[in-house]
Amino acid sequence: MPSLQANIFRFVMKHRHLLRFQLKRRDVIDFNTSIHSFREECEKGARMLGKLPTGIEVSPLTIGGIPAEWILPSGVSKEKVILYTHGGGYVSGSCSDHRAIVANSIVRGTGIATLLFEYRLAPEHPYPAAIEDSVAVYRWLLAQGTLPANIMIVGESAGGGLCLAMLLALRDQGMPLPAAAVAISPWTDLKCTGESYRTRNKVSLAPLNSWTVFSKYYAGDNDPCLPWISPLYGELHGLPPIFICAGDDDELVDDSVRFAEKAKTTGADVRLKVGQSMVHCYPLLPPFIPEARQAMDEICAFIKTHIG
Repeated sequence: MPSLQANIFRFVMKHRHLLRFQLKRRDVIDFNTSIHSFREECEKGARMLGKLPTGIEVSPLTIGGIPAEWILPSGVSKEKVILYTHGGGYVSGSCSDHRAIVANSIVRGTGIATLLFEYRLAPEHPYPAAIEDSVAVYRWLLAQGTLPANIMIVGESAGGGLCLAMLLALRDQGMPLPAAAVAISPWTDLKCTGESYRTRNKVSLAPLNSWTVFSKYYAGDNDPCLPWISPLYGELHGLPPIFICAGDDDELVDDSVRFAEKAKTTGADVRLKVGQSMVHCYPLLPPFIPEARQAMDEICAFIKTHIG
């Protein structure tokens, strides 16, 4: 059974509409929804998540026109790097709305320098913009002298899917692969064919219909089954070790399960953790929730095992 803290969090999130004096219990996304307003809501929500932990610094930079920032524990070198691909359905997400989340979870838990960057977003910039920018940042790291064996790619939600798609793109382009990867609630199937898109719909906290709308925005005129869009449909051989963590009460949970099962048939070293009765990206929830704290501890241990 989920902890008391997890149940309280879910209750608050399910009834947050009352705090906005709204009768509608769940947001609905359609093609008339303002993406600009959606992004503003994400930024507003991020400002409520707290400040950077003590002893962690932020250093902005630009990589070939791509905004980015180093999130660094004091005194730590950039010899070993976590490259973080943020989530947001490919239509939102920025350094500012992910900075505190990444710093308070991944950076504080590992003590490893983390590079967060802003790939171009749909619908203004559909596929292949996000994967092109991500690969460009990875190339830049290599050009700086960072060894592939000292790089870990980590991402959540759409960023988790992008993290896995990057592995396929790097492999297909003959580039050296990172030491390992972590995908938290990854979106691996933009065709949205998993049963969980229907069976978990009533318990998911994500806005209704968001996945189908965001998929169309990102895929554009391309087939959503292209492996660099939906890594579930790719050839999954020759990949580095991967840790996938997902919540059972999430429309995307089958994306994690199906990807892990398929990858294992190729002999890939894939570890899958599914948190029972847990929501989308639950390891990134506040650490007062025991399930989130335990999952993040396992993620950070995995990262430190491979590049720590």
